Amino acid sequence: MIFVTGGTGFLGSYLLHHLVSKGEKVRALKRKNSPMQMVEPIKDQVEWIEGDLLDLGSLEDALENVTHVYHAAAMVSFSPDQQETMKKVNIEGTANLVNLCLQLPIKKMVYVSSIAALGRTENQNHINESNQWQQSSLNTKYAITKFHSECEVWRGIEEGLNAVIINPSVIIGSGFWNTSTCKLFKQVSDGLSFYPTGRTGFVDVRDVAKVMRILMHSDIIGQRFIVNSENMFYKPFFAAIANQLNKKAPSIKVTPLLREIAWRLEWVKSKISGSNPLITKETATISANQFIYNNSKLIQAIDYSYTPIQETIQETCAQFLDAKKSKANYSILPF
Repeated sequence: MIFVTGGTGFLGSYLLHHLVSKGEKVRALKRKNSPMQMVEPIKDQVEWIEGDLLDLGSLEDALENVTHVYHAAAMVSFSPDQQETMKKVNIEGTANLVNLCLQLPIKKMVYVSSIAALGRTENQNHINESNQWQQSSLNTKYAITKFHSECEVWRGIEEGLNAVIINPSVIIGSGFWNTSTCKLFKQVSDGLSFYPTGRTGFVDVRDVAKVMRILMHSDIIGQRFIVNSENMFYKPFFAAIANQLNKKAPSIKVTPLLREIAWRLEWVKSKISGSNPLITKETATISANQFIYNNSKLIQAIDYSYTPIQETIQETCAQFLDAKKSKANYSILPF
């Protein structure tokens, strides 16, 4: 029996589709109001447990007779108002799951961390798995919670838990078009004039799901792996999306002054509307920096070939255009 947290989220939905297609027996954790559209085609092939990472009782019930655990649940937020909740979900929730896995006969865990947990500094823009965390103004509050969450898994490993950690870069693909990175495609479609000057890593959501299953079925434990297809500047990344959507590519470079104005305007707008800001001081700062993520460790370990990001953009844009015509609020890429 396999247990999955975060199964109704962006990555978790793809993971469930992949596991079910491989004939795996899967149980997944969901909240009472979790959106189920992404898993609608397979929902009857998954055993659902209603609960929460912060509810030990529901976690204990969910782990009964389980042998393998995929921990993909996490809260991603750059809004100052949600920082305390994010800390509890990401750190305390992971600690709860790790502790229960140590008490029970769990054979292996695959934990979804983030490239953010590797740390970012102004003096080191080439990043691999051996990077040591350093306090830096470039580490967002989300990054800090993921670092401490990952520390809980490392603690579990020291105490005897068989686990492997993945650190995905920016995960892209089809999903709910108004949330996560899927929102980037909608922003370009609506008209995006500005582009950040930075660079980061990108990876197809299906690749992350496939890598998770491969690592689970491998003998690899006590390791972490960057999961990253390509490192790209934001300008060509947004231009590739614009080209597929037949939109004008962003042409105005975000200068330091524009960055400072943008996040402040978004802050004011969010206070008036009550919505989460699209740009925060943290995200504005990160978008101006250039980071290169080395993916060679994973490729050498499991001989994996990534989907080219241009191919992912092309497929995702095609689904976005179809969804726009049919007024669907989500899509899912086929494996």
